[in-house]
Amino acid sequence: MNAITAAFQYVIPLFILLTIVYGFARGVSVYDSFVSGAKDGIGLIMGIFPYVLAIFLMVKTFQASGAHEFVKRVFSSVASPFNLPPEVFSVALVKPFSNAATLGIFTEVVKTTGPESLATLMSAVIMGSAETTFYVLAVYLGAVGIKRTKYLIPVCVTADIMGIIIAIIIVKLMS
Repeated sequence: MNAITAAFQYVIPLFILLTIVYGFARGVSVYDSFVSGAKDGIGLIMGIFPYVLAIFLMVKTFQASGAHEFVKRVFSSVASPFNLPPEVFSVALVKPFSNAATLGIFTEVVKTTGPESLATLMSAVIMGSAETTFYVLAVYLGAVGIKRTKYLIPVCVTADIMGIIIAIIIVKLMS
């Protein structure tokens, strides 16, 4: 184990210890503050849970219904003249909804095409270039109760599409 790894093992415990010491020095009831924060956290989790569950069910239903494979086949015929691997579309399609599902698809892309394939490289860059838009919108907007999102969703989806297109172009240019 090198010195940096050993040092980083102590960063979080040291931070927690310093936070407790600082709280005591300022006269704060650290334990009561922690419990109060934990109670608030449970309320927040209960507030956003329906939105997270809805996104999860939507992604799983999309995959289980066969719609994901159908859309992938359609993309395959459109993308083949541009020499784009069809696996890239799977990552690009699911990324706006769920990072966990995207990671699962990415793992399959790496297993089936290899770690240095064009599909893997493009998928990896897409994962870093796009946001889990619908998940983030559901969680954050749901947590604060914002209902009117007339322009927010189209702008976010456009940004995702642009990030995905640019990621594909950059990888194509660099490979």
